[in-house]
Amino acid sequence: MEMQRCSWVGDDDIYQAYHDEVWGRPVYDSQELFAKLCLDGQQAGLSWITILKKQKTYEAAFANFDPSIIAKFDEKKVESLLLDKGIVRNRLKVNSIIKNARGYMSYTENGDDFSQFLWSFVGGKPIVNTFRGMSEVPTQTPESEAMSKALKKLGFNFVGPTICYAFMQAVGMVNDHTTDCFCYNLEDSRES
Repeated sequence: MEMQRCSWVGDDDIYQAYHDEVWGRPVYDSQELFAKLCLDGQQAGLSWITILKKQKTYEAAFANFDPSIIAKFDEKKVESLLLDKGIVRNRLKVNSIIKNARGYMSYTENGDDFSQFLWSFVGGKPIVNTFRGMSEVPTQTPESEAMSKALKKLGFNFVGPTICYAFMQAVGMVNDHTTDCFCYNLEDSRES
């Protein structure tokens, strides 16, 4: 018998592995959260699988999403990134990762914890929803709107409320696996 997954997954092996092993699992590492937030911003106007298939190239192009390195990228580096066919070659999106790295560095330079900051929007632990179907799942929430405003205030961009909600789903701040999905009751998709 085949496992029941959320209806958005489809048949692609990459998508299935992402859904089964990554999506909705709580992430607490600040740099990993930064990377996922940047990748979600790259998705704007595209399908998530497009970015997922380019993730390794993004990691190589953007120093494994080390904000301290990315924050120092200059215009010459931007021009070289725009020649990389393995990423989305959109100047605004490339610059957004650099801008976000600078915002991250500015926020953390005084010892503030980026992970705690992001998790504060859900009270420090995953919100477990009980959606039966994808039609019930919102595209944004008051929490994602608040996160979006706070990130923009820190200098981030490509972090609108819809992108923030997709990010919150991806990093397990909300469990939006539908109740019929085999991942819904997995311990690490609820809280670690």
